[in-house]
Amino acid sequence: MSAIILGWDPDRWNHQAAVERFAATGLHLGRWSVRGQVDAGTDVWLLLEGDRGRGLIGHGVVLSEQPEEGPPSSAGPGAGPDSTAVYVQVAVDSLLPPGEQIAVGLLAEAVPGIPWEAGEPAGLGVEPADEAAIRALWRNYAPPPGPDPTLPAPGTYPQHAVTRAVVNRYEQDPDARRACLAHHGTSCAACGFSFEQKYGGIGTGFIPVHHLVPAALLGGSYELDPLADLVPLCANCHAMAHIGVETPRTVAELRRIIADAGFLPGATVTDEQLEAQRQARQLLGPQ
Repeated sequence: MSAIILGWDPDRWNHQAAVERFAATGLHLGRWSVRGQVDAGTDVWLLLEGDRGRGLIGHGVVLSEQPEEGPPSSAGPGAGPDSTAVYVQVAVDSLLPPGEQIAVGLLAEAVPGIPWEAGEPAGLGVEPADEAAIRALWRNYAPPPGPDPTLPAPGTYPQHAVTRAVVNRYEQDPDARRACLAHHGTSCAACGFSFEQKYGGIGTGFIPVHHLVPAALLGGSYELDPLADLVPLCANCHAMAHIGVETPRTVAELRRIIADAGFLPGATVTDEQLEAQRQARQLLGPQ
């Protein structure tokens, strides 16, 4: 299955606090019990439980490479009392405010193949056609994205168009970001671009940060080292680090690509342009 449904019990987690944290970080990490094998990268749709009106409340992605057995963790609202249950770690990347869930009546009308009124879903599988219908419905209700308003809200784009980069959610942790920038500075580690130099005061302290460790290498016990695992990259270099590859390009690779890039075929190159390229290569340092 490419997607599963998990329960969100607001009595096991402070729902309003989670929504407020989303506004700042765009992330909630939790541990849920599931039925059988669930692969890392699987989409997760969260179904609000309890007496406050059952309905679709959020979206996330499974981070764990393998399900793990053991007692529930206090970190996740979906953990139950069964010490032998199988659990996965989930990065919840979108959560509707209390009272704004998509009611089961709308869900049943749009996606009749899923038993929305049934008990706790605990990893109920979703067929591709139903997944597409859920995404189409979610687009009308999804909250605006968190720290990066230029990105579409999670869960709103077609699944076939998604390139998994779930580790980017670590990049939005405010404490990790501050530590990364305090160590590396706020200029792009690959090309040297400075938002403050280009845009003045509104760019002060602003630059995206990039996670160096591929998602496939992250397990449930992963602990972020913001100095070793994160680097500042401008939006252009960040995109080029991910485009066309499953394992992100390193900063050294990006520097080499920039240094090797020339001019468009057939273009006339002036002496001034060649000198500017030479100086750029000097600024980029050793490759």
